[in-house]
Amino acid sequence: MSAPTGEPVYVAIDAEFGLPHSTSAQSIERGARLAVEEINRQGGVLQGRPMQIITTDNLSMPARGIHNISELSRKSDVVAVVSGRFSPVVLETLQTLEKNKMINLAPWSSADGITENKQDPNWVFRLSLKDGYAMPVMLQHARGKGVKKVGLLLTNTAWGRSNEAAAKRYLATVGDLVSVGTAWYNWRDKSLIDKYQNLRKEGAEAIILVANDDEGATLVSEMSALPKDQLLPIISHWGVTGGNFIGQMSNPGDLQRLDFSVVQSFSLFRADPGKVARVMKLAKEIFDISAPEQIDAPVGFGQAYDLVHILARAINLAGSTERARIRDKLEQVQHYDGLVKVFKQPFSRKVHDALVQEDIFMAAYDAQGVIRPLP
Repeated sequence: MSAPTGEPVYVAIDAEFGLPHSTSAQSIERGARLAVEEINRQGGVLQGRPMQIITTDNLSMPARGIHNISELSRKSDVVAVVSGRFSPVVLETLQTLEKNKMINLAPWSSADGITENKQDPNWVFRLSLKDGYAMPVMLQHARGKGVKKVGLLLTNTAWGRSNEAAAKRYLATVGDLVSVGTAWYNWRDKSLIDKYQNLRKEGAEAIILVANDDEGATLVSEMSALPKDQLLPIISHWGVTGGNFIGQMSNPGDLQRLDFSVVQSFSLFRADPGKVARVMKLAKEIFDISAPEQIDAPVGFGQAYDLVHILARAINLAGSTERARIRDKLEQVQHYDGLVKVFKQPFSRKVHDALVQEDIFMAAYDAQGVIRPLP
């Protein structure tokens, strides 16, 4: 098929590109660019218009996200913004998205309020984990270990509060698992070990951790100095996987001393092998990446890839670059055979989360630092 030659249709990625140690934004961009390359090789959208990616850097700061989306909204052929890892950024931009009638595609941020936002119409479409799914899976994992008491170690942000609420909802439904309490830490705290020890002394048999890569690495490094009888299993949310988690530890071998697991919603090791082979062949051509083990922050990669393909279908259904029409058609896309899964209908008027709790699973880092699903 001949290459598209019309005016480009732009998809923006506003994410934390300049944040030290981050790999999430870069992985999201790679997944989106691979999808765009496939779409353009198949003739583009709207009968011959190429899709094109542009990026803006919010540095994980909500004010910058609001500014970037306001600026992008003024460009008529920017049809959607793909957001990054940080739920607080996306939550703070919701009013700006609605005011400017800008579509947000969320391939990572997990706070429940991102899609459960009371907008009508809703401008946010998420193909990702949500805390209301993550916390039950994490707590079920603790129960599977025979744990009766957990401690919650949470970031003092909207993301942490979303997870506390999700944990309370789940714990209210079971009789064999309780929380000994919640310890809150602030973003970029230099030490978490006192909070960990307080939860352990309160009787916690495992720790539910909601952290990003830097604070997660801090805790692992501090725990590595503890005697073995003080090492509790750590069941972690996936924020740690969005940056150079292991590289920030005092010793790269620290993690292997611990029982450390992490919740995930996508893995190239669980995906259809034929699809993985096709995508990796193109990744080799474009990024010189030839194996799934080389994909950092894999959830962002796979989920951004599928979101952009779904967007392209909605653009063609809309027959234009008018955002309101595309927004409506995103609720009508059907039968998309994606990399993450086969979607009968990714989104509907009532549901703007493409994944369900049954898609969520636990994983762990192997000795080479690769995230692999647990059996």
